[in-house]
Amino acid sequence: MAQAHGYSGLNFRDLAEDVGIRAASIYHHFPSKADLATAVAKRYWEDAALGLEALLVKSADPRAALRQYPQTFRYALENENRMCLSGFMAAEYDDLPGPVKEEVQRFADVNVAWLSRLLSAAKMVPPKESELRARAIFAAVSGAQLMARSRSDIALYDALIENYRASGLLPA
Repeated sequence: MAQAHGYSGLNFRDLAEDVGIRAASIYHHFPSKADLATAVAKRYWEDAALGLEALLVKSADPRAALRQYPQTFRYALENENRMCLSGFMAAEYDDLPGPVKEEVQRFADVNVAWLSRLLSAAKMVPPKESELRARAIFAAVSGAQLMARSRSDIALYDALIENYRASGLLPA
């Protein structure tokens, strides 16, 4: 629900209906919308961190893992043209409660740290430039997802990612 509608689209009644429980059951665990959104955003970045590490373990080659990185964002588009939860909530940043903002920032931090570590390990950039390049990659891939979603066009996402590879931002 949050990937499709963001923080403003989180609604206890609709969520309860989708899950097949009473809204009161959700309130029992999450007294407020902010509590629910904080838990969802935290779980999202934790799952993303595990997924990124699994990607590296699977390939054991930093360059290969970096090549696979855009696929992690593509999955959301493949799933009913959804968007990365963090990207959606980042767009609503001014209206988010403080704890939700912190979890949204952590998602970006986790991605940037992982990218930075792999860029250095793959010797694609000098270590002191890796964080800046990592931020550029994260922003580019997130932006490609946003553009593709706004047009319901996953082929646009793929074309943008290929352009990033051709320009050297991402490994080919």
